[in-house]
Amino acid sequence: MSTSMTLPFDVRLMNFTTAVLASGLLLAAVAAGLWWVLRNPMFTIGQITVTGDTRHNSAASLRAAVEPRLKGNFFTLDLGAAQAAFERAPWVRKAMVRREFPNRLTVDLQEYVPVAQWGEGDTHLIDAKGHVFEVSDFDSDESDLPMLIGPDGQADQVLDMYRALDPLIEPLGVAIATLELQPRGHWHVVLDSGADIELGQGSQADLVARLAQFAGTVKEVAARHQRTVEAVETADLRHPGGYALRLRGVSTTRAGTAGPAPRGTPRPAR
Repeated sequence: MSTSMTLPFDVRLMNFTTAVLASGLLLAAVAAGLWWVLRNPMFTIGQITVTGDTRHNSAASLRAAVEPRLKGNFFTLDLGAAQAAFERAPWVRKAMVRREFPNRLTVDLQEYVPVAQWGEGDTHLIDAKGHVFEVSDFDSDESDLPMLIGPDGQADQVLDMYRALDPLIEPLGVAIATLELQPRGHWHVVLDSGADIELGQGSQADLVARLAQFAGTVKEVAARHQRTVEAVETADLRHPGGYALRLRGVSTTRAGTAGPAPRGTPRPAR
């Protein structure tokens, strides 16, 4: 047979007080430890290592630009904010930031690789995925990148059209210097030889067919007038079944198999 004994009130009060004091001391110790961690200079970010693509940004310049924006130490630094700070640097497409105990950051960068200029300014470029990005140190006069122009938000469409059209004229020894999608859907090309070509409206297949016909016959037409492709000043490919062509010192028209030459323009000499 067992019996239970109720502890006196003063003993129970003493035990409760002891437990409260012990818990308070434990919490105080934890708080002191956290304070030490947060304040100890040992954990202040003291080294930033930058790897990856640094062709347009040196590691030193990136550290100098980004370090003042980094808030906190090894434990409290917001990696998302640090990543965003590095990705605001010119040319940087993506930054991967990770901690290395006790006070280091390692940043791996991927830069944009431009395939064309975008717009008529000197600060916007397009990468291979059709993304437009802005830089301040690009010299268009020293670049062989084509110029693509079009409405906002349609850079990827213009780039796709450029990729479809440019190979068609490569056999002529020329290339597209400028491709423009005008507001009403008309396409205009300037070759690196200086020739202006009006492609008109239509689907990509329509424009490919027109330019392919031009590229396949323009040498013949130019040769009949003792000229080369470099002598082409303008070409209007909007005529059904043919195109109007202006050579330096000569105006002529090339008729296709789909129909006669456009009215008001002479046929090429035979």
